[in-house]
Parts: sequence; C-alpha cells; structure tokens
Amino acid sequence: MTDNRAQSNETLRSLSPQQWKTGIAAWLGWMFDGLELHLYTLVALPFVAQLLGGLPTTDPSVGRHASIIQGAFLLGWAFGGAFFGRIGDRLGRSRALSLTVLTYAVFTGMSFFAQTWWHLMIFRFLAALGVGGEWAVGASLLSETWPRKWRPWIAAVLQCGVNIGILMAVGAHKLLGNQEPRYLFLVGVIPALLVFWIRRAVPETHEWKTAKKESNQHEPGIAELFHGSVRRVTLFTMIVCAISLTAHWAFMFWHAQHLRNLPEVTAWSPEQKNHLVGVAMFVVIGSSIVGNFFSGWLARRIGYRAAIGGTFFVYFAVMVGAYCVPRDHHALLCWFPVIGFCQGVFGLFTMYLPPLFPTLLRTTGAGFCYNIGRAVSAVGVIFFGLFSKVGDHRLALYYAGFLFLPAAIISFLMPKVKD
Repeated sequence: MTDNRAQSNETLRSLSPQQWKTGIAAWLGWMFDGLELHLYTLVALPFVAQLLGGLPTTDPSVGRHASIIQGAFLLGWAFGGAFFGRIGDRLGRSRALSLTVLTYAVFTGMSFFAQTWWHLMIFRFLAALGVGGEWAVGASLLSETWPRKWRPWIAAVLQCGVNIGILMAVGAHKLLGNQEPRYLFLVGVIPALLVFWIRRAVPETHEWKTAKKESNQHEPGIAELFHGSVRRVTLFTMIVCAISLTAHWAFMFWHAQHLRNLPEVTAWSPEQKNHLVGVAMFVVIGSSIVGNFFSGWLARRIGYRAAIGGTFFVYFAVMVGAYCVPRDHHALLCWFPVIGFCQGVFGLFTMYLPPLFPTLLRTTGAGFCYNIGRAVSAVGVIFFGLFSKVGDHRLALYYAGFLFLPAAIISFLMPKVKD
C-alpha cells in the first residue's frame, strides 16, 4: 500500500513516463467512446425513418425502432464490458484496450452501409462491444498505475474526454448537416488509428504482471464474483449501476427526440431541428464538464459513496422538476445545465469500482457490474418509450427520473474504496 505521506508530496512532475502514457491512452479511448456513443443519438429519428422507407419522424414506429436499436447498443455495451473485461484480466490491459478501440471503430464505420433498420441494429450492437470493453479495461489500467491522490482528478479528466468526444460528434453532425444521416458514421472510423500507438507505446502494468505470475495459471473465473466477500460488492455495484444508468440513458436518448417533436418545433426544417438538438447537447455536455471536476473535488472531501449518493438525489430532483409539466424548448434549455452538471457523478465510477475487486478479477468485476447496468438500461430505454404518446416523450423522461432516488439510497450502502 502506498505511503500516505509520500502521496501528499507527489506532483504531476513526479509521474513516470508509463503513468503518462497510460493516462493519455485511456483519455483518448474515453474521448472516442464519447464520439461513438452519440453519433447515433444525433441522427436516430431521421436515419431510422429513412431506413423504414421514408416515414415521418413523428410516426410511432420510427421512435419504437429507434429505441430498439439504442437498446441493442446498450445491451452490446454490457456484453462488451464482461467479454473484454475477461480478456483484460487474461491477456493484459494494453492488448485488450487495443482490441476494444478497433472493435468500436470498425463497426461504427460499418453503420454507413446499413440498408434496413435491423442492419443498423446489428452494427450498433457490435460497435457497443468495444465501447463497453474500453471502459472496463481503461479504468483498471489507470487504477493500477496512477497514485491514489490523483484518482478523483484523473476520473474527472477522463469523463471530460467522453464529453469532448460527444462535442466532436455534435461538431461533425453540424459539418455534415447537409449530407444523409449515414455519412456521420464514417467519422467513427478515425479511432482505429489509435490502436497502432497503444500497442507500441503503452506497456502492461506491473501489478497485473505480478498477479499473473503469482497465480501459477490458477486464475479466478467469473463465478468468483459471487463467492465470499466479493459477492456483496458485486451485487450492490450491479444494482446501483443498473438503476442509475437506466435513468441516465433514458434521458440521453429521449431528450433529443422530445425536443424534435415539441409542438412549436415540429414545423421547423430539419436543419433547424438539428441546430436545436446540437445546442441542447452542447449545454448538457458543457455543464457536465464542470460537474466532472466538482464530483472529483466532492469525492476528495466526503468520499466516493457520499458524493455519488448525494449527486443522485440532486439528479432525481432536477429530472422530475424538468419534466413534471409540459415545457417548451426555451424552458427545457434552462433545466439542461443542472442535469448536465449532475452527470459528472459517472466519472467517479471509473476510479471507485476497479479497486473494489481483486487484481485478476478487476476488469472482469468492474466491467461486468458497470455494464450489466447497461443491459438493464437497454430494456429501460425501450420500456420508458412505451409511456410516450405520438411525438411526446415527456412522461418517459419524467418517470425515468424517479430511478435516481433508489440509486441514491443504495449508493450509501456500497463498500468503501480500497487502495
């Protein structure tokens, strides 16, 4: 265990070249995660409407099929976290990170070639395998290389990488606004170039290599997550992630679709609707960047558990307040900064979850638990969409907000982080 006095004297200059390389690799992976995540949400309704034969975006079947595709993506994200998490424990963090980036880059680009809605669903599912895996592998890579003192801040910086990737997606969407929606997915091929640098420059961690050597080929399997003292950690982590991510992703998907179909917006041109959605995303993500660093500061002051639980309470209150009554787009844009600010809480999971598990179960445990939440949220996005009337998704967003309340309560029962 690192000496606390030594940690207090550490500065950024004292970090080793390996620590900087792992930090840069994980940050770039997170940034491209954000890019891949939101390319689809920006063009979901117009692209799906096109794939369904040119239906209007307000047609109920368009929203239903769009939510099924998003659900498939979140399900793939969950499987990817478990699958690549296992690869990360067996083959090493650096190798697994390269494979995850290559996976999501290739299959996001393949979405360009979709000719039916189920083609797009398959490509999004496969791309999500890499996105989910990248989170688990990158989080473990950093928890094993960066000093404890810097972990809340590196978590904030990493989450900002996701935010910047989302803004890149918004920017690309604006630049390609006059093109067919499918062209936006070609931007997702760019991260494939990162793989070559990772394989050459990022070494495996000393902690993983030591644990691998000491295991004498008797490595723990996935079943070990549900035995002994690890079982309680696994179950509580799964529950909190499942509930909170369901609510979060219901907002991230449905708020853009709700904006497009507001009564005063439906008569706008596609370009005007795209501009509104882009502005809303900039507001949410811009405030989320501030929330990332506030969450890191809060975690240093009161601990991870209290910071996570307290922020979930605020997220619940703001979501319910924003969607408890019908509001026009001007009013909703006033609520989005606070919603975005609350999203900074998810950056804390990056450094909080991996140390809860033994070294050779680290990416498996963190990836499985965090991403099982995505499997539940895949169903949740579709389920809450059932509350939507034709073109009106307010109730879906309103009821989803209530999930943050039990997530907040259970967060306080989570174990304390270990170094």
